[in-house]
Amino acid sequence: MLASFLDVLFNGISTGSVLLIAALGLAIIFGLMGVINMAHGELMMLGAYTTFIVQNVCKQLGGIWFESYIFFAIIIAFLLTGFFGLILEKGVIKHLYGRPLETLLATWGVSLILKQFVRSVNWVLVIGIGLFCLLFFGGLWILNFSLNSHFNFHFNFLRFRRWVVGLLFSLSLAISIATANFFNQTYKLSVNQPWFGAQNVDVTAPTWLQEGLNFSELKIPVWLKEDLGLETLYFPYTRIFIIFLTIVCVTGIYLFLQRSRWGLRIRAVTQNRNMSACLGIPTEKVDGITFALGSGLAGIAGAAISLLGSVGPNTGQNYIIDTFMVVVVGGVGNLLGSIIAALGIGTANFLIASGTLTFLFAPIPPLVDFFKFFSTNSMAKVMVFGLIIAFLQWKPTGIFAQKGRNFEL
Repeated sequence: MLASFLDVLFNGISTGSVLLIAALGLAIIFGLMGVINMAHGELMMLGAYTTFIVQNVCKQLGGIWFESYIFFAIIIAFLLTGFFGLILEKGVIKHLYGRPLETLLATWGVSLILKQFVRSVNWVLVIGIGLFCLLFFGGLWILNFSLNSHFNFHFNFLRFRRWVVGLLFSLSLAISIATANFFNQTYKLSVNQPWFGAQNVDVTAPTWLQEGLNFSELKIPVWLKEDLGLETLYFPYTRIFIIFLTIVCVTGIYLFLQRSRWGLRIRAVTQNRNMSACLGIPTEKVDGITFALGSGLAGIAGAAISLLGSVGPNTGQNYIIDTFMVVVVGGVGNLLGSIIAALGIGTANFLIASGTLTFLFAPIPPLVDFFKFFSTNSMAKVMVFGLIIAFLQWKPTGIFAQKGRNFEL
């Protein structure tokens, strides 16, 4: 009995740890900019696929490279998804501030694009997109540099800005398509052979993470093991690693927000954007850094998810709802609230779905039948959502309400 309870509790905490990493980024973004990023789950998916690619590269190298690939994967996933988040903020979300509905729809569209991208990505598509970004954004940079250097050119350019940007976009798109077709015809890069496809892919953990902590091998008196039922208790090293990774991320975010200059600026803008701007804080840079940081944390969460199961285009959708629930229950932008909510939701899901509560309430038959009805993954989520709704009726602002002049109005 104790062993099964500890096993479910451990699995719940490890799952809650993944939710916590993802929710940290979402809470920071939502708390600062009020943006509901529907593409956050797809950023987790990109982090998981990045781990898969790094694993394959290091597997070819073998030896110490494969044994340590997970550390490289976490760093690369953080940088890649952080950079993509920065592009998303500067290219899309920056123009939609103050319009939450349009922002929600735009990020939802980005999530659909990303899912279709991983299903269809191939060499032809990568060459075309890479060349288009180089030509279009490089051309915009050259134009902006020329504007800052020549006043007369700046004045004339403003009159025809839309036409110039439209022409640059059309030329970049045409050149990119022509170049991609050239490589396809010359080097026989088949469009019908995507890198990943719609099927799931598996990530193999390093050798030192493939085993676990077996309590039957611990130096504990045999009679105590038998009484407590610890002979069958087994904690996989992958889940222990995820818990330690979460502790590192939470500690790093806390130190960044509390001890660094940019962390102070982020907290200031979160509490009062207008006053922060009046004090000289570059709010646009703060927005970009915050969105990149939150997206990078989603990438780390994706790397952790890849150790728990197979990776597919819909991987992020399995966690995004629970991640939003963590943010809402914990209190927007509150680190301690997110920790409590993530561990609570993750543990509650496992406790209910595993049927452990039916044993705890064995003396009360009506409650046993009640919890047995919800002892599946889907029904457990329904019950947890019901409990969250009831909790929000009591505390609509979450466990810890956000403080600041803007939130008191």
